[in-house]
Amino acid sequence: MRHRFTYVLLGLVLFTTLAGTATVAARSGKSTASYNVGIVYSRTGLLSAYGGEYIQGLKLGLNYATKGTKKVNGKSINLTLVDDKTDPATAVNATKDLIGQGYKIIMGSESSGVALQVAPLAAQNQVLFISGPAANDGITGINKYTFRSGRQTLQDVQTVNGFLKGSGKKVVVFDQDSVFGHGNYAAVKALVGAKGHTVSEISVPLSATDFTPFAQQAKNANPDLIFVAWAGTTAGAMWKALDQQNVFNGPDVVTGLAERATWASLGDQATKIHFLSHYVYTAPKNKVNDWLVAQMRKKSQVPDIFTPDGFNAALMLVQALKKGDYNVDQMITALEGFKFLGPKGFEAIRPQDHATLQPMFRVQLVKSGSHLVPKVLGTVSSYDTAPPIVAMKG
Repeated sequence: MRHRFTYVLLGLVLFTTLAGTATVAARSGKSTASYNVGIVYSRTGLLSAYGGEYIQGLKLGLNYATKGTKKVNGKSINLTLVDDKTDPATAVNATKDLIGQGYKIIMGSESSGVALQVAPLAAQNQVLFISGPAANDGITGINKYTFRSGRQTLQDVQTVNGFLKGSGKKVVVFDQDSVFGHGNYAAVKALVGAKGHTVSEISVPLSATDFTPFAQQAKNANPDLIFVAWAGTTAGAMWKALDQQNVFNGPDVVTGLAERATWASLGDQATKIHFLSHYVYTAPKNKVNDWLVAQMRKKSQVPDIFTPDGFNAALMLVQALKKGDYNVDQMITALEGFKFLGPKGFEAIRPQDHATLQPMFRVQLVKSGSHLVPKVLGTVSSYDTAPPIVAMKG
């Protein structure tokens, strides 16, 4: 019985030693024959449309950055795509599995809830994480292992200032009684309020089906600008209520422009709204965007709102591998301060907190036959949309 216990103990010691050796090897700068990259994204689930745009942009960006070879430093890039189903728990399990297999680069995350769960895993296991379209501001500066290829909410809100001339304006945030809604209000109050404007909130319960009383409140507030923060299937009814209460007959009504498939749901009010835009393919004028548009035109497609986030992720991946050769610390150094021309224009990764500085756009939708097309009102520079610097947490 004592011998059996000894054998078990020796087995556990051996297993622990091998596991430790494997972990050290996975984190070392030892060169590999190819690069394994895990893409944890929403192929299905609530944000599957965003996931599709991200992946398409990623693949095109990889072709662009490697001139069609899909190789860096003479080594192949192997992408392993895993569906997180827009569910944080599923994403965490998938990420743990990939890290356990020795993957040192994880990319993806359309959902902020997913990104905020995956980022700590990256720090705990010392792997590089490049988040995608997830917009939560908490992703910026969460730890030194985490970067983002898309914009964040504060950059959306900074774009609102582009619609306001002068100071002392009255701004109403018309939102849903949710974390998303109140988060937008807090950001507008902080950033737009800092420009000398007065900001108040009208918060609508998520259970509401009649939006007339809230639209009346917005009208009676007599603001210079109404910023609408809304998500979900009730958007059409909400816009209609604002229109019926003549809210559009005075202040600028501003909101974020979502993916093209949602434009028709805005109804007759679509052309009355002013939009802050992360990206519409007609706005940027540069060779990278021209290339992307030309490639997608071959399939009778056009880039959508999050196509650039995938494209940027590919540019960041190639930069990290080219300079870091799968060594995590060296890849982090390669990305900090990285400046590049992406589909949106010139962008830069701020070394202090890994915010991705980028231009944003002011847009209005206009009728072209039976279709809605974007009319670009202006570009807001990466300097003017830059979020405040935050201290790196880990």
